[in-house]
Amino acid sequence: MSILCGLPFLECIYCLACTRWVWKRCLHNAGHDSETWGQATADEFEPVPRLCRYILAVKENDLRQPLRAPPQGYGVDPDCVVMKKSYTDTRGKVPPYLIYLDHDHADIVLAIRGLNLAKESDYAVLLDNKLGKMKFDGGYVHNGLLKAAGCILDAECEVLKELAEKYPNYTLTFTGHSLGSGVAALLTMVVVQNRDRLGNVDRKRIRCFAIAPTRCMSLNLAVRYADVINSVVLQDDFLPRTATPLEDIFKSLFCLPCLLCLRCMRDTCISEERMLKDPRRLYAPGRLYHIVERKPFRCGRFPPVIRTAVPVDGRFEHIVLSCNATSDHALLWIEKEAQCKFDYILLEELIDHALEIPAKQKMERQKTLAKEHREEHEAALHRAVTLAVPHAFLPSQYGTFDEKDYDASKNTGGDSSTRSSAKSTSKESWYELIDRLFERDESGHMVLKKPLLAD
Repeated sequence: MSILCGLPFLECIYCLACTRWVWKRCLHNAGHDSETWGQATADEFEPVPRLCRYILAVKENDLRQPLRAPPQGYGVDPDCVVMKKSYTDTRGKVPPYLIYLDHDHADIVLAIRGLNLAKESDYAVLLDNKLGKMKFDGGYVHNGLLKAAGCILDAECEVLKELAEKYPNYTLTFTGHSLGSGVAALLTMVVVQNRDRLGNVDRKRIRCFAIAPTRCMSLNLAVRYADVINSVVLQDDFLPRTATPLEDIFKSLFCLPCLLCLRCMRDTCISEERMLKDPRRLYAPGRLYHIVERKPFRCGRFPPVIRTAVPVDGRFEHIVLSCNATSDHALLWIEKEAQCKFDYILLEELIDHALEIPAKQKMERQKTLAKEHREEHEAALHRAVTLAVPHAFLPSQYGTFDEKDYDASKNTGGDSSTRSSAKSTSKESWYELIDRLFERDESGHMVLKKPLLAD
C-alpha cells in the first residue's frame, strides 16, 4: 500500500500510535494511580517494615552471624526460627523460605525470598505458565506459582497446624517479595480453601503481605481475597504494572524492541474496558498499599505517603516511564521507605497527643478501621459486578460477609475511593505542625521545642 500511494502510509500510522503511547506515558506518573485512595494508619501498616526484614533474613546462611543485615538488624531471634529451607532443601521447586515464631507480635510468619537471578530453578517457576493455563476457585492464576505454593503447603502443613493449635491467639502470616510474593499470595488462597488441613484455623487469623507483588491472579480473585491479601508497591515499581506475561518478557530478551513495539500497538488499539473483561488477565493481588515519596517535576524525596484501597479499575494498569522503575523494586529500599513512613505515622500520633486530641475519638477511630476495610471490600466487590468483571459475584454468594454487614454496605453506598479521599483531608496539614512543634538539635534529631518542654 505504501508503494502504490507513494507515501509510507502504514509507517505514519505506526509512528502516530507510538507518539500517542509515549505522550500518555510521559504525562502519567505513579501518584495518579492512587490519588483518590485514603491514607493508611499505623496499626494496619506496622507489620510491613518488620516483614521486609524477615524476608531479607531468608538470604542469610547463618542468622547468628549475619553478613548483609540492614542497619537496624533483622529483628529475628534465631532461637525462634522453626525451620529454614534453602534451594537444596526445596530441590528448586520453591524459592527458599523460613518459618518464624514471632512472640513479640503474636505472629506465625512464613517468609519467602524473591527472584534469584543466578538460579535457573527460579526462572523455571516463573516461566511455567501460559495465559489462561490454570484455573482456581472460579478464576485464573499463575500456574508455576500455584505449584510452588502447593509444594510449600504439602511440606509444612503439619508444622503450621501444630503451631496454629499451640498458639491459638497468634495470626498466621504469609509474606514474600517479587517472585516470593506471588507464591505467598497463592499459598494464602490455597490455605483459605483448605483450612481443615491446618486444624480449621479461622479465616480472620490468616493474612498475607505481598511486597512488590507480581501479577498472579485474575481480577475477580484479586478483589475477592482482599480481606486476607495485602500488596505493597513502592512508587514506580515496574513489576505490578507489567501486564505483559513475565514468561513472554524473559523469552523475548533477544527481541525486546519487537515486544515493546507490539505492546505499544496493543495499548493503542485495545480499550481498557476490553482488557478489564478478559478473564485470563492477571493482576496484583488483594488490597493495595502504595508508597508515594516523589512528586512530578520536583527534585529530591518528600516524606512518604501511604495510600490504600481495594480498586477494581485503574489497578496499576500503566507502566510509569521513570528511572526509578527498577530501583523501587528493591526490597532494601522498600524496607527503608516503609520504616520511614511508619516513623512519620508515629510522629503524627505524638502531635495528636501534644494537641490533646480526645482519647475517646482515637479509640473510636481504631474500632472503625476494621469495619471501614470490610465496607471498602464489599464496595469493590459490587463495583466488580457492576463493571461485568468475568466470574465476579456478590459477597452473599460465597459467604464472606454476613447479611447485616451486607445490608449496611448497601445503605452506605458510594465509591470507596471517595470515602477514603474525604477521610484523608484532615491529615493534609500535619507536616506544618511538625515545623511549629519540633526543631532539630545539633545532631540533626527532631525534638520538641524548649517552650513546649517547659510547659
